Amino acid sequence: MTLTDAAGNKIRNAAMTRAAILEAARKRFAREGYDGASLREIASDAGVDAALISRYFGSKDELFMEVVSLACEPNPEFFDGDPAGFGERMATALLEDKLADAKLDMFLIMLLSASSPKAAEMVRVCSRGKFFEFFQDWLGGPDADIRARVASNIMMGMSLGRVIDDMPDMPADRRDKMRDRLARIIQAAIDP
Repeated sequence: MTLTDAAGNKIRNAAMTRAAILEAARKRFAREGYDGASLREIASDAGVDAALISRYFGSKDELFMEVVSLACEPNPEFFDGDPAGFGERMATALLEDKLADAKLDMFLIMLLSASSPKAAEMVRVCSRGKFFEFFQDWLGGPDADIRARVASNIMMGMSLGRVIDDMPDMPADRRDKMRDRLARIIQAAIDP
């Protein structure tokens, strides 16, 4: 990706090029999955030459891992508070946070990855290394690994449900009851 200065000369900006490639890859992997997306299409979507993908990321696998790793990063706002309030923080985020395109794309990428053994393994490696280990360490105590997995699967299920049905017609009082119930379920999953 190039910018132009006042005289119309091209100015290269590595950070913007890299960001444009990542954005195009996220969207392309969300539409077509790992197997269906090509580097040439991603480059075209980003407005760059395909050779730049190799330069910045090395390979399609490495580009995919970079895209997926962004989704696996633990969100500090959920883990900064008291663990006793984790269920409430997560339930509120899951039910009231409007899903941004990036979040929606990450769920689609993960769903489409399930049909590709290679992509599914990359998602597993990333989620274990970046999210589950962090979550389990944050929880600490007995059976932290089990508690982290149970809570994570509940949260992923609710997130997927939001992708499918954003509850547009649910009255506020029903949504509040749902949030309270979900908070108790998530909290029960993480408590020792």
